[in-house]
Amino acid sequence: MKPQAVRYILFLLLATSFYSVRAQKDSLQTIKGKVLNAANDIPLDNVNIINLNEVKGTTTNKEGYFEIKARVNDTLYFSFLGFKSIQVKVTNDWTRFGDVKVKMTEIAIALEEVTLSPLKLTGFLEIDAKNIPIYEDSRYSISGLDYGYEAGNNTPGAFAKTLQAITNPADLLYNVFGKKPKQMRKLRKMKQDDEIRNLLQDKFNRETLSALLQVRRVDIDEILQKCNYSKQFIKTANDLQILEAISSCYEEYKVLNRN
Repeated sequence: MKPQAVRYILFLLLATSFYSVRAQKDSLQTIKGKVLNAANDIPLDNVNIINLNEVKGTTTNKEGYFEIKARVNDTLYFSFLGFKSIQVKVTNDWTRFGDVKVKMTEIAIALEEVTLSPLKLTGFLEIDAKNIPIYEDSRYSISGLDYGYEAGNNTPGAFAKTLQAITNPADLLYNVFGKKPKQMRKLRKMKQDDEIRNLLQDKFNRETLSALLQVRRVDIDEILQKCNYSKQFIKTANDLQILEAISSCYEEYKVLNRN
């Protein structure tokens, strides 16, 4: 065989091998692993795991095992009550050799003392009704718009603030969403994954939501404030409600931005 033909065959083999490895790297694969307590290697049941790149979630079983779809270089986010959340990158070795043990470190949780003030009922409806606390956050709906604006406490300037946001909403929201287009495009995926929705419904610390959107908690608060959600809502809503609020505001921004 001529040397030129040999070189040509070697080139084809190298090219085929290169594209095969690259295709394998870029394709979604089933990633398997086991989550353990770093202190005693006891398996952790029901650990929440999210692929931050693909926006897919799963949980560990009683033996600590899990499976999730991922690509090489995707980041997996592990969270569990009482343990420090961690992010782990998927490597070639992980996809090649199979199960990997992920160890989570337990943290001390200090709960502040909460004083409950029970309602003292008299049995008279008119008196008891006046003693029930009422949140005075107001959300305005305007004819012709299929969404509302939450303007905070019912103060003389609240409605004016709402109108100001509506008169020039594109400029107002561009400063928030225009700087984070990639992160915000994840919102629809997040809403469609039941595992993630169930996870966020039980959380109030914004930690998982921050990891998913790749933004700081202060950014989440800023987004909600720019979308005219009240301080009471921002403070008390669970992470799923926050997700729905940001998603609704982002969809509105996209419509306004196109117009």
